[in-house]
Amino acid sequence: MTARVGVVTFPGSLDDGDAARAVRIAGAEPVRLWHGDPDLHGVDAVVLPGGFSYGDYLRCGAIARFAPVMGSIVDAARGGLPVLGICNGFQILCEAHLLPGALTRNQHLHFRNRDQVLRIEAVGTAWTNAFQPGQEVLVPVKNGEGCYVADPATLDQLEAEGRVVARYVGGNPNGSQRDIAAITNEAGNVVGIMPHPEHAVEALTGPSLDGLGFFTSVLKHLVGAPA
Repeated sequence: MTARVGVVTFPGSLDDGDAARAVRIAGAEPVRLWHGDPDLHGVDAVVLPGGFSYGDYLRCGAIARFAPVMGSIVDAARGGLPVLGICNGFQILCEAHLLPGALTRNQHLHFRNRDQVLRIEAVGTAWTNAFQPGQEVLVPVKNGEGCYVADPATLDQLEAEGRVVARYVGGNPNGSQRDIAAITNEAGNVVGIMPHPEHAVEALTGPSLDGLGFFTSVLKHLVGAPA
């Protein structure tokens, strides 16, 4: 049976279509979810896409965190549902307290849009099991508020528990502490990543096919998950 992966659309989402296409290319069925509808329609996993949800008013992700669909996603994620937050989706996961820390304005105060090398640090998550430890991948990064910050104790805990999923290599595009590009929760089912793997799934439009591994990973995870 084909896995069904929900992709949420908020007002201001930009990359929901790209995320749905990546899900389809990986071999799953994308299911479009609406911010105002709390029904997850029985999906097996969820992607929170990039963009500017609710115009990024107050703070990036601060309003989206209260969307009806997010109440259902938070509950399901705490029950083990795989959730991937990309860029704005990462910001929403932090605002919803599914992940620690916050994403703040890039230290240099400029928007960054470039192809970026990442080193995969954690391969035990629902979204990275298709990679090898230390594998380097090339995916686009595009953000103005992508600087990951947390207090020293939280950073040390992430490091000690192996919850830093990916780091920037060859230059940090936004000043994120300890070059952190992606993190996971304790259970490994929720991952937030600032760069855009959904933009690196086709040779025609991406700098590589490296991003596809994030989406095939969740299918592998779902096959091995208890029924």
